[in-house]
Amino acid sequence: MLYFLEGNMNLDGLIYLILAIMFGPAILLAIIGFVIREKNKKAAKVLFILATIYVIVSLGLCGSMMT
Repeated sequence: MLYFLEGNMNLDGLIYLILAIMFGPAILLAIIGFVIREKNKKAAKVLFILATIYVIVSLGLCGSMMT
């Protein structure tokens, strides 16, 4: 019944998944912002702001779940 609780469990993959959820989309938004910065400065600024807000919120939510 509780087979998943027996023995040594390696949860490194779970930590990597949480870190990817925390920082992955923000890094992607920042990269897209740098790519389009020359053509459309206003859209790039919006993407940078969204990336910053995403990191702040994800560190609050996921960071509290990790502790």
